[in-house]
Amino acid sequence: MSGSGVDETASPRLRRDRAPHPSAPITLQGPGLGSHVRVPLGETGFEVFPLFLGGGEFGWNVDAAASHDILDAYAELGGNALHTADSYAAGRSEYIIGEWMRSRRMRDDTVLTVRVGRHPDNPGLDSVNLVRAVEASLTRLGTDRIDVLSLDAARGDTAMLEDTLATSEWLVEAGKVRAIGAHGYTAAQLVEARILSSAGYPRITVLDVPYNVLRRSEFDGDVRLIASAQNMAVTPSHPLAHGFLAGETRTRGQSTQSVRGSQVAAHLNRRGSRVLRALDAVGSELGIPDAAVAVAWLLAQKIVTAPIVNAFAPRHVVECMRAVGVRLSRAQLSDIARAAE
Repeated sequence: MSGSGVDETASPRLRRDRAPHPSAPITLQGPGLGSHVRVPLGETGFEVFPLFLGGGEFGWNVDAAASHDILDAYAELGGNALHTADSYAAGRSEYIIGEWMRSRRMRDDTVLTVRVGRHPDNPGLDSVNLVRAVEASLTRLGTDRIDVLSLDAARGDTAMLEDTLATSEWLVEAGKVRAIGAHGYTAAQLVEARILSSAGYPRITVLDVPYNVLRRSEFDGDVRLIASAQNMAVTPSHPLAHGFLAGETRTRGQSTQSVRGSQVAAHLNRRGSRVLRALDAVGSELGIPDAAVAVAWLLAQKIVTAPIVNAFAPRHVVECMRAVGVRLSRAQLSDIARAAE
C-alpha cells in the first residue's frame, strides 16, 4: 500500500480542480476531501476527523499569524477537531484559536476540547477554580460553550472527585460545557468517576493520555483496560514524542537549547535510534514521512480515536494528516513495536 502524495514543497492550500481517484488516501486530492472522514468521539455525540490539531505551540513557539496559517491548513484538508488548554502560553493559545474561529466563522463547524486545571490564576479542580477557569476560557475563546471540557489532574490535584463532577454537572446544565473528559486521572479515579456517574453525575467520556510508540507504560495496563471497558474515546497527546518521532533531529548537535530541544534530546539514545530506523523503513515503503508513520501506528490501536498533534508550520499538519489515509500491516506494526522494546 502506498501513502498519500502531497508535495511537501507546495502550499497546503491544495488545488481543487482534480477529480479524486476512488482509492486515493484522503489527503492526496486536496482540500475538503477529509471533511467526509469522521469518527464518533466516544459517547459525546460529536463526530470528528480522526486527528485533533493541538494548540500547544500557539502563542509560545508560534505567533498568531503563523498559528492561523496552521489552522487554515488543517481546516482546508477537512479537519474539524481542535484541542487547547488554559495553561498553554498562559491562555494565549485559547485567544489565538478564538480569533481564528471568529474571523473564519468556524465555531459551529469545530469540535473544541479545552483542558483546564493548570492556569496559575485558577489552579486545580475545586469548585471555585473550575468555574472560574471555564469562564475565563470562554472569554478568551470568544464562545459560549466548550464541547469537551478535559479535567486536568496530572499534577495530583487534591480536589474531591465528587465535588469536581458536581461542578461539571452544573456547567453542563448551564450549557457552558457539552461533555466531560479527563487528563491525568488514575485507573482508580476513573472507576470512582464511573460509580459516581451512576448517581447522576456526568460521565467522563474522553480520555486524554500521553501515548506514543516510545511512551506506552502510562497507558498500557489498568488505564487502558478501564478506558476500553467504559467505551471512552482515547485522544493521545504527545503522539510524536515532542517532535522526536518526526525524525528531523537525530543527533545532539541538532537539538536546540530550549524546553522542546531538551524533550527531544531525551530520546536521542539507542532505543530512539532503533525506532526512527523502523519508521524510516515503513515510511520509505509507503512513501510517507516518519511523522505520518508514527501517527498511523497510533491510529492502528483499536482503542485510539484521534491523536492530538501540535504543529509549528502548515507542512507539519499536512505530514501528520497523511497518516489517516494509511493502513499499516501487521508486520509493519510489529517491526515498529519491536524497535521500541
